[in-house]
Amino acid sequence: MTLLRILCVLLLLALGGCSSAPEPQTPAPEPARAAPGIPRDSLLALYREWQGTPYRLGGSDRRGMDCSALIQLAYQSTQALALPRTVAEQARLGRPVSLAEVVPGDLLFFKTGRRQQHVAIALGERRFLHVSTSQGVIISTLDNPFWATALLQARRLL
Repeated sequence: MTLLRILCVLLLLALGGCSSAPEPQTPAPEPARAAPGIPRDSLLALYREWQGTPYRLGGSDRRGMDCSALIQLAYQSTQALALPRTVAEQARLGRPVSLAEVVPGDLLFFKTGRRQQHVAIALGERRFLHVSTSQGVIISTLDNPFWATALLQARRLL
C-alpha cells in the first residue's frame, strides 16, 4: 500500500506541475499583405489610353492588337512584369481561382470557337477589359450570355 501512496503522490505532483506551466505564447500576427491583383484605377487608365484600338491578330501597337498583347501590355505597364505572348502560354501562369474570388488583374480565359481561345483581364464586378474582334479594346461583362458560357477559367498571377 505504501507503493500505491507513493505513485498517487507522484501523479498529483505531476498533474500539479502541468497546471502551473506557463501559458503558450500566441504567435505574433503576420504583417498585413497587399491585396492581390492590379489596382482597378490602373486598369481603367490603361483602357482610356487604348480604348477603341482595333483588333489585329499578332498586333501589339496602336494600329491594332490582339488579346494576349493587351494582357502583356497591362502587366508590363502596371507591374513591370513580362508575360509570354500567346493565350496558351498565359493560361499556364499563376494559379486558378474561382469566379467568386476574381479581383482586378486576374486573367479570364474563354473558348470562343472550335480552336480559338481568348484572354481578358478582370476589372471586378464581373467586368473585364479585352480586345474585341469587332470593337477593338473595350470593357465587357460576364452578365453577357456569350461571355458567361464561354468562360473556361480564371487565373491569378500575383
